[in-house]
Amino acid sequence: MKKILSILFIIIVIAAGYAAWIFLGSNTNFDEPKKSVYIKTGSTFNDVMEELTKERAIKNPGAFQWLSEKLDYSENIKAGKYTITKGQSIYSTIRILKSGRQTPVSLIINKLRTKEDLAQKIAANFECDSAEVAAFLYNADSLAKYKLDTNTVMTAIIPNTYDIFWNTAAPKIFRKLFYEQEKFWNNTRKEKASALNLTTTQVYTLASIVEEETNAEADKGKIASVYLNRMETGMKLGADPTVKYAMRDFGLKRIFNKHLSYPSPYNTYQHSGLPPGPICTPSIKTIDAVLNAPSTSYLYFVAQPNLTGLSNFATNYEEHMKYAKEYQAWIEEYLKSKK
Repeated sequence: MKKILSILFIIIVIAAGYAAWIFLGSNTNFDEPKKSVYIKTGSTFNDVMEELTKERAIKNPGAFQWLSEKLDYSENIKAGKYTITKGQSIYSTIRILKSGRQTPVSLIINKLRTKEDLAQKIAANFECDSAEVAAFLYNADSLAKYKLDTNTVMTAIIPNTYDIFWNTAAPKIFRKLFYEQEKFWNNTRKEKASALNLTTTQVYTLASIVEEETNAEADKGKIASVYLNRMETGMKLGADPTVKYAMRDFGLKRIFNKHLSYPSPYNTYQHSGLPPGPICTPSIKTIDAVLNAPSTSYLYFVAQPNLTGLSNFATNYEEHMKYAKEYQAWIEEYLKSKK
């Protein structure tokens, strides 16, 4: 009897060891340090199995299915993006999936020009598609609760990095971006905007023009001062980037007279004041450059005759034309030398 009991004990120990090896040992089948798996909203357990198998996140599907049923995961599927680490066990994987312990997506927003750009950016990173995002961005009723419209909606987007869950719906993604934008416009920035006699929306819109005018950080404040001075004196802004935006032709290298009459409320050669909304999402540095624009008498600027990206600034048209002719002569010679 003792011998039989000993044999049974050994069998039980071996079985327990085997079960531990199966359920608690390494169960991944990929070489990378970690792998992301995406469980779509409405997925069935079979869908989960297909995703895990496709990504080689499990190497023993039968054991995974058996333990999932025992732990009641097969009936409690939670959508999301999940990270599986190399060597992770079946038990650990099921616990992560069942608890809905997602890995957030880092949404990196740099310069975007249109609502369609934003829709595509979000769709490329999250479960919702671009049509769903665009439908929200063009829905006046949806935007009204944020005191925005289809022209000003992009002012809610501050270029930055945002951590958001992959299966978050488009309206909730926008709400997250909007609330972060509200934090950005702290009392200090609001006071600076007020000192310029501008709303935060107007500052953002002006910053979007400055963003498109130059990459030279040293010039951004001075360029902002040019446009502020033009608004103060009643001049039209006459900003070339607004023509490109109006025409939706962002590849235009130069603006000619034939372009200046393009009919659009965004064409600041045709309409006074700022356009009805921003023409891109300006960087935080550019927004702050507008808020901290120096007090100048400049009314004009043109690129310097070199490759620095800096501009020459002028207080009157005659001086401006002198700088413009210098630049024109230089660019013609430069282009000839490149042939």
